[in-house]
Amino acid sequence: MELSLFSRDVIAMSTVIGLSHNMFDGVLNLGICDKIVPGLLMGSLKFGHLPVAFVPGGPMETGISNDEKARIRRDFAEGKISREELLKGESDSYHSPGTCTFYGTANSNQMLMEIMGLQLPGSSFVNPGTELRTLLNEEIVKVMADKAKSKKFENGLGVLMDEKAITNGIIGLLATGGSTNHTIHIIAIANAAGIKVNWQDFSDLSKVIPLLTKVYPNGAADINHFHAAGGMGFVMHTLLENNLLHSDVQTVLGFGLEKFTQEPKIVNGLIHWNEGQKSSLNDSILRPVSNPFSNEGGLTLLQGNIGRSIMKTSAVSEDYFVTEAPAMVFNEQEDFMKEFKAGNLNKDFVAVLPFQGPKQNGMPELHQLTPSLTILQKRGFKVALVTDGRMSGASGKIPAAIHVTPEARDGGLIGKIQNGDIIRVDALSGVLSCLDETIANRKLISKDNSKVFGLGRELFANMRAMVNSSEEGASFL
Repeated sequence: MELSLFSRDVIAMSTVIGLSHNMFDGVLNLGICDKIVPGLLMGSLKFGHLPVAFVPGGPMETGISNDEKARIRRDFAEGKISREELLKGESDSYHSPGTCTFYGTANSNQMLMEIMGLQLPGSSFVNPGTELRTLLNEEIVKVMADKAKSKKFENGLGVLMDEKAITNGIIGLLATGGSTNHTIHIIAIANAAGIKVNWQDFSDLSKVIPLLTKVYPNGAADINHFHAAGGMGFVMHTLLENNLLHSDVQTVLGFGLEKFTQEPKIVNGLIHWNEGQKSSLNDSILRPVSNPFSNEGGLTLLQGNIGRSIMKTSAVSEDYFVTEAPAMVFNEQEDFMKEFKAGNLNKDFVAVLPFQGPKQNGMPELHQLTPSLTILQKRGFKVALVTDGRMSGASGKIPAAIHVTPEARDGGLIGKIQNGDIIRVDALSGVLSCLDETIANRKLISKDNSKVFGLGRELFANMRAMVNSSEEGASFL
């Protein structure tokens, strides 16, 4: 995981190496999962004169329910079931080709490419191995071949990826409660396009963009249920109908986003584009702007003397929007797990994990913490997380102030927090603060950086030295 974020920029550079031979008339990007799609797009943007499209693979079919999967993981964390039972649960969850069915970074990628007009309408969440999936793959090849032949300037990726397209991407993320990783990736993509956005832009848009979906971890449904209820076509229809999305943009199908409210159907072995859903088929999963799950989007900017951070609020109950409790500082996830297994965490507290940022160790996802913190919350304790690292793209029901910047390695105050300090994590007021005002005068706690060597991690030392902050995209490019 310590190389996970950096893999995005390596993918971007690999994309550039491939395209640098200057022998291509267009680009089809076959990315789906977490860092691959942002990396491919960042690299492709250096060849903005070329027409570029993304070709999604689609999600795997529905396995066991996400609630059941989460229960199995909690039971294993509490020692109630064996590793063999855990393995069976994981195998029943991830059982066929395609993206994972929860709404994490991979499926947020597909949403993002579609709402920015870089994929065919309705193509994001069609299962692999189906006739429609095959026909969609063939169709995008035909579309891009025609664009490559035309050599028109307006077909180039540099024209498609303007400020309005980036804004549409942020709006899609907020309206669907997508992955927190995209509060980093969208900024890095925008930078590659010569456009500057930051978390304040996300926060400002979140005040006016309603939350329209409930897909796990925000709800019980998975991405297949979302697609069946109306999917991206309906999301874009209701946003456009209420003037909450830019329609005047260039896409892989030409000018205008209205085409993306259509959905593909098979007629006599060929794709035909029909009018998409104008109403949700299941309002427990998908709703119109007039009746949202929340009047605000799924992300909140927190700031205070600790720094600036992002919280994914769409999956968090409002009962937990404000947590004020003593800090417990942990060096690593493993230290937290030892205390949890020893029964020492049955109390109200804010778990603080500093020195997890991009300059320290590449900013790994701290996904080991989610089941244990969820268990403590279910036991009735008020718990929260504060870290300069990342959580999973499917950040769960725990209030988590993540991506804290400045990171500890840069001298951020998160590295000065001590056990017992009262920490306030307040999603209602947008506050992230240590209530002990002496924190600014403390000496920064240093951390041994030798653990970032070995198993090839030493090769990334220059990247750790050059990488910018989380709010700047956590990129070394």
